[in-house]
Amino acid sequence: MFGKQKCQVWFGSIALAVSALIALPADARSKHPSAVYKVSKKSSASSKRLARVRYVVPAVPSYGQQLGLHAADDPLDLRSAAVLVLDQDTNEVLLAKNQHAVLPIASITKLMTALVVADAEQPLDEVLTITAEDIDTEKGSGSRLQFGTQLTRGEMLHLALMASENRAANALGRHYPGGLPAVVAAMNRRAQALGMTRTRYVEPTGLSSRNQSNATDLALLVREADKNDMIRRLSTSPETEVAVGPRALHFRNTNSLVRNSDWVVGLQKTGYIAEAGRCVVMQAELSGRKLVMVLLDSAGKFSRVGDAERIRNWLTTQSVGTPATTATVATPLS
Repeated sequence: MFGKQKCQVWFGSIALAVSALIALPADARSKHPSAVYKVSKKSSASSKRLARVRYVVPAVPSYGQQLGLHAADDPLDLRSAAVLVLDQDTNEVLLAKNQHAVLPIASITKLMTALVVADAEQPLDEVLTITAEDIDTEKGSGSRLQFGTQLTRGEMLHLALMASENRAANALGRHYPGGLPAVVAAMNRRAQALGMTRTRYVEPTGLSSRNQSNATDLALLVREADKNDMIRRLSTSPETEVAVGPRALHFRNTNSLVRNSDWVVGLQKTGYIAEAGRCVVMQAELSGRKLVMVLLDSAGKFSRVGDAERIRNWLTTQSVGTPATTATVATPLS
């Protein structure tokens, strides 16, 4: 008798799971044909077993993965799909890998946002307010800056550069003269003026995968941003606190290398969205040389830092005049 009841419960669970799957919106099922639908059971207080269906969306491959850029055979076995390291003073290329591939750049975008905001010379002590307009409708990400939060423009810049705060970056764009359309136009003009011919911006945070560039262009951006003492200082600050009403919120730098005594980082910006992978750009001093480093579409949460460490170790063992190492595969996105 017990076995018969157990079979009835099991078949009932399967039927409920199939019903739930059919009840999913048609567009959800068709949009992710390779999605996995998992059935799980859990006991209630009355020991009745109920089936539950969990809809699992498969991971989105990055652009670099789609293009096969990670297959480039570089001697350092880097996890980043595109890499460029050059001497800031001589412009000598020390390491290159798929440096012309155009890829989403995620929050590296905020470096250009900061540049055009600094160009506008608006008061850094002017108080800006986070509103519903700053909510992330692109990726649905959260933020510690709730609606109504009031911070100065300088504090918003600090959080955007150091902690990669999306709402802070969007608020900076909204308060730019002319608003978001004007700040995006200014970002694209600035890029063209710097010779960043393969770069395009559509918004100031980097949440959109349509913000795209390549390692060669981003090296130009790093060199330009490095000229701004405020951007250097704010981007490399290890941590900060801001007063939000009666509370103090503590933020840490998204780049752990600024807290590493083995590194002298003069400027940096990290970035991540699924389409872009893990990214980082830096100006750093290694073995007495000022270097510009660009790492894009790194696979793995800690791999961009691991790649940076591999490059540092490699450079410290190289003699001046060592030929550049180059690896390239696939066709860059247009």
